[in-house]
Amino acid sequence: MNSSRDDVVTTKDKRKYKNSAAEVIFKKRQCGYFWLVAVSCTGIQHALCDGNNNNVTLSLRHDRSDSFITQNNMKAASPFSVNKMENRYVDNDEDNYSDASSSLAPNGSVVSTVPDRHGFLGGAQYLNESKHMISANKTIERERKWLNMTANWDKQMIRNFKKVQNRCRKGIPQSIRPRAWLYLTKANKLLDQKKNFYYKLCDQPGDRKWIEDIRKDLHRQFPYHEMFVDNDGTGQKELFNVLKAYTILNPVIGYCQAQAPIAAFLLMHMPAEQAFWCFVAICDDYLSDYYSPGMETLIRDGNILFALLKEREPKIYKLLKKQSIDPIMYMTEWFLCAFTRTLPWPTLLRFWDIFLFDGIKTFFKMGLIMIKISLPEKSYSDLKKRFPTMCETLEALRNPPLHMLEEERIIKKLILLEIPEDTFKYYHIQQSSLRRKTKETKKLRETDVF
Repeated sequence: MNSSRDDVVTTKDKRKYKNSAAEVIFKKRQCGYFWLVAVSCTGIQHALCDGNNNNVTLSLRHDRSDSFITQNNMKAASPFSVNKMENRYVDNDEDNYSDASSSLAPNGSVVSTVPDRHGFLGGAQYLNESKHMISANKTIERERKWLNMTANWDKQMIRNFKKVQNRCRKGIPQSIRPRAWLYLTKANKLLDQKKNFYYKLCDQPGDRKWIEDIRKDLHRQFPYHEMFVDNDGTGQKELFNVLKAYTILNPVIGYCQAQAPIAAFLLMHMPAEQAFWCFVAICDDYLSDYYSPGMETLIRDGNILFALLKEREPKIYKLLKKQSIDPIMYMTEWFLCAFTRTLPWPTLLRFWDIFLFDGIKTFFKMGLIMIKISLPEKSYSDLKKRFPTMCETLEALRNPPLHMLEEERIIKKLILLEIPEDTFKYYHIQQSSLRRKTKETKKLRETDVF
């Protein structure tokens, strides 16, 4: 690929590049262009693309000769023109952040001029550094394996189902994650079947009711992330388009406030068209009927979670039962927002790698873990002393200790927690039957009144 400019990042420029990356992304996106950055442990890649994801320039420099993602196979590593990837470069230079500055936001959190490696400038999700960096060679090896798998995805899912599952559990390489999520959700097939249909939906006006609700929520989605920090920026505009397009595609569901963080989360990892079809797959397949009026499916799944809690943690179940704390009072945000508002960012990414492969049962497993780490006492008497009323118990459930949600710890618990499929089926049938009987009883009472 020929470049009209030579924007090679040298060793001297690494500090300058890192400190100016957010500003470059911001200004270029507002002008109809944006910088796509891919920095692995082995080198730096960056490409200037236009608004349609067409390459304008591409320049590469590698610090090691064995780097796997190269100019020749860059296209193969992405399901679209150039994959939007994340900065994963770690510089041991002591004054790497010497030009950075920070200030306090109105809520007291630190806001930095330099985004962390996930793009956050501050807030609860901001990370000063990563505790678990994978070695360069391991990253290259994982990237190679994932590229080979996605090249023959359907065959791999049939012949090597367990192998794909294990690789999802180990964590998908960040450079491959957008492509992998597209395939795991089968959104790649929706994209192929309805190419450019998303843009036709964007051109339609949409229902005024949903439009007003969506606009009210735009500024609330990850306000400290560089993509959404500007109220008039491209990030919020793309988020609006994705949510509006879904209300047109599925007017029965329309818009639910809890959908916004999921759409924003996807937009951080892939261009709008791919993010939209992933969003459709998640809302319509993974979280089917979660956003329907009445949210009966969510209530049913909350009761399934409570039944599993009774089986696995009877002391905690007893406390919640005594205090009349229904599951809907603490698990609603977890399930409706797919844990995007709950888990620390590195943990959330790993959780989604597993969730998109294993499906909704991952929510129940994480829900059980969250309850246990929030109410950790071993005996019922200790639980009663520490959480004497509903107020203290709900406060604990809604604010789990962050150190217990650390990536390696929580993902290990998630993988080790096995719940047989037959158990899920049993509780699903049981709760569906109870809901049906409740409805019939309610109808009979209404009939008697009239």
